[in-house]
Amino acid sequence: MSYYDVDAILTDAQKLPCTFEIDVPGLGYLDGNPGGTIKAGTKLDLPLWLGVMLAVSTGNNPGSQPLVTLDFPAPLQQRVVNALKADPNSVDLRAQAPHFYPLGAQIMDLFEDDDIVDVLTETFRTRAARIADHAHNAQGALTDGADFLRGLDETERQLFRSAHEGPKGVKTWSQNLKKTT
Repeated sequence: MSYYDVDAILTDAQKLPCTFEIDVPGLGYLDGNPGGTIKAGTKLDLPLWLGVMLAVSTGNNPGSQPLVTLDFPAPLQQRVVNALKADPNSVDLRAQAPHFYPLGAQIMDLFEDDDIVDVLTETFRTRAARIADHAHNAQGALTDGADFLRGLDETERQLFRSAHEGPKGVKTWSQNLKKTT
């Protein structure tokens, strides 16, 4: 991942529910109280990058509790996981998060939940087969798969583009090879 990777920047901007564990003076503007204090127990949706930084920070007291605890973001809540277990193709991942899989990967680095890792892996595997089918059969994709294709997250859209353009590249390479021999 590059520092200038737009997808990584947009993934880091995804909101993450956080609960403040201690009173934090000077951060009241995050809760709409400029110059105030965020009280312990306050729940806020913060960008992923900020939530992670606050979760690993203990302020000036090494060994004390972190400033915030992190919760699973809405795209990885139990209702979404249950829907993915039931039928991965029926879930509009783009509506959940435009960068669903990178968000899932970052969250799994934080929480290490094997059940969700298995669900995300199986979801990608199942949906990748359908994406490849639609990429190779563009007419069928337009007629019966339009809703499915609109619901692809950015990783799946890149997969679709690669699967769609790959055969064209092989055909061009093959034709160029025949010309030179």
